[in-house]
Amino acid sequence: MKTFDYVIVGGGSAGCVLADKLSACGNYSVCLLEAGKEDKSWLIHLPIGIIGLMRDRTLNWQFNSQREATLNNREIFTPRGKTLGGSSSINAMLYVRGQKQDYDHWHSLGNQGWSYDEVLPYFKALEHQERGADEYHGINGSLNVADSVSKPAINEEFIQSAIAAGYPENNDFNGATQEGIGYFQVTQKNGLRHSAAKAFLTPNLTRTNLTVITQTQVDKILIENKVATGVSFKHKGKMQSIRANNEVILSAGAIHSPQLLMLSGVGPVEELNRHDIDVIHPLEGVGKNLQDHVDILSVAEHKRTNVLAYRPKSAWWAIKESMKFFKKRQGLLTTVVAESGGFIKSEPSLTEPDLQLHFVPAAMDDHGRNHKLLCTYGIAMHVCLLRPKSRGTITLNSDKVNHHPRIHMNMLDHQDDINTMIKAVKIAKNIFSTPPLSNAHVKYIFPDDNCTSDQEIHEFLKNKCNTIYHPVGTCKMGQDELAVVDEQLKVHGINKLRVVDASIMPTLVSGNTNAPTMMIAAKAAVSILADANYSASKLGEVI
Repeated sequence: MKTFDYVIVGGGSAGCVLADKLSACGNYSVCLLEAGKEDKSWLIHLPIGIIGLMRDRTLNWQFNSQREATLNNREIFTPRGKTLGGSSSINAMLYVRGQKQDYDHWHSLGNQGWSYDEVLPYFKALEHQERGADEYHGINGSLNVADSVSKPAINEEFIQSAIAAGYPENNDFNGATQEGIGYFQVTQKNGLRHSAAKAFLTPNLTRTNLTVITQTQVDKILIENKVATGVSFKHKGKMQSIRANNEVILSAGAIHSPQLLMLSGVGPVEELNRHDIDVIHPLEGVGKNLQDHVDILSVAEHKRTNVLAYRPKSAWWAIKESMKFFKKRQGLLTTVVAESGGFIKSEPSLTEPDLQLHFVPAAMDDHGRNHKLLCTYGIAMHVCLLRPKSRGTITLNSDKVNHHPRIHMNMLDHQDDINTMIKAVKIAKNIFSTPPLSNAHVKYIFPDDNCTSDQEIHEFLKNKCNTIYHPVGTCKMGQDELAVVDEQLKVHGINKLRVVDASIMPTLVSGNTNAPTMMIAAKAAVSILADANYSASKLGEVI
């Protein structure tokens, strides 16, 4: 049996950062195990490939939730990355950290070291900000953060309409304040996707102390006398095991991490008994506390033809825009589809934004999988709830890792979430009805003009609400009865085992989750190396 100092399960946003930071000093051997393939597909690296990645079954786990009673018994499509880089290799590349208050709230829950002032240095250290360094941004990190080089003109019309509707302008959602409307920054470099794998893993594959094994499905964490000793996995059709001298680090994400803990005998006793899994350690919170940004799309038919559509004029526009890539690495082939948006308050009396907007220059539905709607010249706007009160769960379908876990999103379970999302629909329609966007308005596709009362909008929400791909919280950090890890991300009751990914967030951050997940990994790496008695004077160099 091969032995490494650290075994990392999952080569996603967190796993790639950990692999870099733990192997950089050369003192420790690191093995990274990833279920998916290497990140070689052009769909990953050419940003517009995101459209195809939604349908790709080899690079995308393509989970579906159970039928959701709160959403008219619909199954909710839940894409997650299945390749090196994880979801950072299939996402929309938006670089968003969340609000200061998010991290201060984590700290207030008893998680020492997780306040905004304490996590900001990790964000800055990971980042190479093309705009330059300042109080909020760094330039020496491996992750390239850039302004989008694809900005279809209609995005400017959206921004001007939102400002005219009463929302402030903001050119940096990760700066002094998050509130406002503008362009998102993106994790791209020279017009190509800059995933966690491209930033932190690919440049370091020549390190002799770093081993990366892809197409490897881990089925169990090996635990002896409440100590994690390694993992078992299937690779090339054969079951194998490897040992970890120092630690096993679970970075499989908010859906797979709780599944693997339960398959390994760590989790709610009732759930483990249901599937005849031996209880190694009872931990009630595993798989509980699932949170995601519930999202609604408003779509309108539009006279503008410089939008994404299967129509002749749009096709000609797209061809001309695409040619910019070959000359300047700009234009439509670099699009993240949602270049502009913002963070707004559903009520002026609120102290911070509670809604996020993503504007899309296309008549979009069903995660872009509805080809029929794309035959229309149109525009769409996502509005998502930043801090939902509804909570879901991850449980098991069986004791086999190759069976997808049971996902119960439970969105719109809390009345406050319903009330705010009703306001969100009205806000989207108001922005669409404000010049200059309204000057080319034809009609609303959904919700239609007859959907006006709160009851009618609630029914629309039940029929159309969806995820915007930010599941977190299923192995939450804390000390309460549902906490799975402590503030150093060590699993309660099991030695030499940590969970380091978005699942440890006690509450959802107010924005996209990729950047916060990488920050979590960088912060965890310092803690891990400190426990290994790595030189205290050099710990500052780790990030």
